[in-house]
Amino acid sequence: MHRSRLALTAFAACLPLSTLSLVHIHGRDLNAPLLESYDYIVVGCGISGLVVTNRLSEDPSVSVLCIEAGDPDRYEPIIQDPVYVGADIGGIYDWLLSTTPQTQLDGAPRPMPQGKVLGGGSILNAMCWNRGGQDDYDAWAALGNPGWDWDGILPYFIKSETYTPVYSAEIAREYSINYNPLVHGTSGPVQVSYPRFFYPQSTNLFAALNYLGVPTQFDPNDGSSAGAAFVPSDLDPINQTRSDARRTYYDPYVARPNFHVITGQHVTRILIEGVDSNSVVDNPTPGGNEDGNGMNGATSNEGFGFGPAGSTPALDNSTAARLFRRQSPSTSNLRITGVEFAARASDTRRAITATREVIVAAGSIHSAQLLQLSGIGPSSLLDSFGIPVALDLPGVGNNLQDHCLVGTFYPYNNVSYPSPTQLTSNATYNAAAELEYNIFKTGPWTAGSPNALAFNPLPLITNNSASILSGADDQDPTDFLPAGLDPTLVAGYTLQKQSLVRRLAETNVASYEIINNNAGSLTVAVMHPFSRGQCYIRSADPFEPPNIDPRWLANPVDRQVLIEALLFNRQILATPAMLPLQAAQFVPTVDDDEEALNRIINTGIRTEFHPSGTCAMLPLEQGGVVDPHLRVYGAQNLRVVDAGIFPMIPAAHLQAVVYAVAEKPNFVTGELDDIISCVLEPFSKLDIDVNLVLNVFNIRGCFFLSHPKFGSIKLKHKHIGFQIFHDGHFGLKSTVGPEPCGTAIFIVINRSRASGYMGQHNRLDFVQPA
Repeated sequence: MHRSRLALTAFAACLPLSTLSLVHIHGRDLNAPLLESYDYIVVGCGISGLVVTNRLSEDPSVSVLCIEAGDPDRYEPIIQDPVYVGADIGGIYDWLLSTTPQTQLDGAPRPMPQGKVLGGGSILNAMCWNRGGQDDYDAWAALGNPGWDWDGILPYFIKSETYTPVYSAEIAREYSINYNPLVHGTSGPVQVSYPRFFYPQSTNLFAALNYLGVPTQFDPNDGSSAGAAFVPSDLDPINQTRSDARRTYYDPYVARPNFHVITGQHVTRILIEGVDSNSVVDNPTPGGNEDGNGMNGATSNEGFGFGPAGSTPALDNSTAARLFRRQSPSTSNLRITGVEFAARASDTRRAITATREVIVAAGSIHSAQLLQLSGIGPSSLLDSFGIPVALDLPGVGNNLQDHCLVGTFYPYNNVSYPSPTQLTSNATYNAAAELEYNIFKTGPWTAGSPNALAFNPLPLITNNSASILSGADDQDPTDFLPAGLDPTLVAGYTLQKQSLVRRLAETNVASYEIINNNAGSLTVAVMHPFSRGQCYIRSADPFEPPNIDPRWLANPVDRQVLIEALLFNRQILATPAMLPLQAAQFVPTVDDDEEALNRIINTGIRTEFHPSGTCAMLPLEQGGVVDPHLRVYGAQNLRVVDAGIFPMIPAAHLQAVVYAVAEKPNFVTGELDDIISCVLEPFSKLDIDVNLVLNVFNIRGCFFLSHPKFGSIKLKHKHIGFQIFHDGHFGLKSTVGPEPCGTAIFIVINRSRASGYMGQHNRLDFVQPA
């Protein structure tokens, strides 16, 4: 199938604000200028940023600007074709970040790949599509986040996808691919499906796991996520190409006149009313890091489970602050006015105004960095760089969690099985596979993603699980946390640790993942880590990458889980189902003792590219940064919407989770000053004027004004437009005839009565039946 190409015009990056009329916008009319201000500004055009921008721009009366530091891809095969999964890591669409030296391992830093491109990580990732377990989200809710349990987030998983079952009933039976239609979407933007080629080694692995007592999941996306599973991919079922955020939430909507995207622009600061910056943040910084990239040029794709044998074809901090406005997030109500941005460090910063909200969606690393540069974060950190403290919010940059993995190498020597390594070792085989893909969209080139996985509970793989978890339970919460943490962070981690100990004792909760590449790599990755890291700025220069310290295995429980996982690999390879593959156990060897396994772990630990938690959705007293509506504590119109808000990382590949998180927030389509909110008691329905009944379910939040297009009910010759939001918000706006009259309705709720006021004179009484 012919692959379309999009001609892209370069962004005019060095213009002062007064000449913004010359700035070109990717996707819409390339001669269109930026507006002087926008209702909403979204920082970061990755998965969450594009989802939020798309959904906001569905209202034609709202203007939305999404600002991306990277460039758009050019529909290259390395991006679109599944066979190239992992090959673009370390390339032009990667931030090239690295961690700090990991002294608890071997002292070396590690690559931390992150997408710097329109579409973000969905352009670079391994395309796996799974959600994690019901317990993951029920745990979020239990930590103080009502509406974020499994039942609360499931509608947004469904909303984001169009699921296509596997194409063959025979394949479905052979590879145990089942699905529950009640938990899958049929009209969402992202295409979720299966490759048109399956490596038979996957069935050997599943049979081996079953033999050892690990079950095969019925549907890895129905909330019961423990066990083996062939997970789907974000893959177009027709043309077998990557279905990423750019091609699903942006490209089909470029004609919307209110959906504005600019690329190649680095947001340097969030503008806060009454709060200034220091000169390093505000002013050009020539001679330093020009583009914000790290120095890591690693291109290894080992993190996707390929192992050693790949299968992809070929500043000055002394500046005095000008203004300090140190506030407590529990009492302050800062107003965000917009953002500053520049293409390069040496360019003059430019400002643009947001009249309603700024939504930070730059990913867990850069969102934390941007908040800190803007004066929102731990005051001691900001003070050290002369950044005025707008909000002393200790959680910003803390609670960093990641799935860390250790690669293994057990090459299969039975050549009667097709192997993905033949794509690099056998030119004739690869040429035939490429031709088949280009003509028929079938064959090995469709199967680049490592889909045959296992999410194993600890009690099912070792007799030591009780002692490991008992040891975790006995730890003082501060034993393995970074030194000097704010007490709220310790309080939050205490509750997280209790949750982990309790859940990991269950036989239906995953402790770690096996990433199988069908060539002899059974990579193991910690799914529910006890370790916590940090992401802190190391300069007031916004183009200087932050210090990323994941502190993998700082808590010894995570190391014990990996030791047990590597030992369990030996049992897998010794099963009758796996023996025909003739695996050679090179890394680790069959007789490596625990000391040798620890050496392999210390040198082999890498990221699974899932950093999260740095702007956690938790109560303020638990070190939280955002509330359950993803609003930053202490700011009236600032939100974070990305993996940074995860209070605890779920046992999943994270892209499907980020799509759902970004689909969930409700943004008010009205001026902030027009919002009237109140706390209300739960109730099931309201009898309106004793004659009409409006069913309202799961109400437990605040009232928002809504657009009347969602429906109306007639009441005493007046009309009320209404909307029932998925997270339990009920919106009202008065109307007369078909057009809104613009008058707000004030709602007061108690157990029995809701009173509404239209303007200053017309009163409506909504009475709850007995």
